[in-house]
Amino acid sequence: MFALDGKRYALRLDQVTRVIRAAALTPIPHAPDIVLGILDLQGEVLPVINLRKRFRLPERGIGSEDQFVVARTDRLALALHVDATEAVCEQAEGALVPADGIITGTEFLAGVTRTPDGLVLIHDLDTLLFPDEEAQIRAALEQV
Repeated sequence: MFALDGKRYALRLDQVTRVIRAAALTPIPHAPDIVLGILDLQGEVLPVINLRKRFRLPERGIGSEDQFVVARTDRLALALHVDATEAVCEQAEGALVPADGIITGTEFLAGVTRTPDGLVLIHDLDTLLFPDEEAQIRAALEQV
């Protein structure tokens, strides 16, 4: 689970590689606006995604206490800029409520689950990037 602008989100654990402290990024020309820059993580170049832009949250710079969640889809390794990470939380089978059954316009969410601290939005990492954004990122990374 991670926090972003006071809201709680989560990813499936099998998609998360690790969590690291936020670091300086290198700008990447010709990348979509959702990309903050690239990060060299032990020889692997990762695009860092601006979730605030994707979720239409107020923009802000990367702070010294922020973190990057390093994750992988079937197609791409990337890092997500988050305010903080919270915990790993196991959920019982059937605890996930599909997001589209609750509210419309939730194409980036796999669902919602309840924890003792409240509701958590489960992010669908596979729909984070639009196909054209992913193609632009791949092309920009090839030029690095």
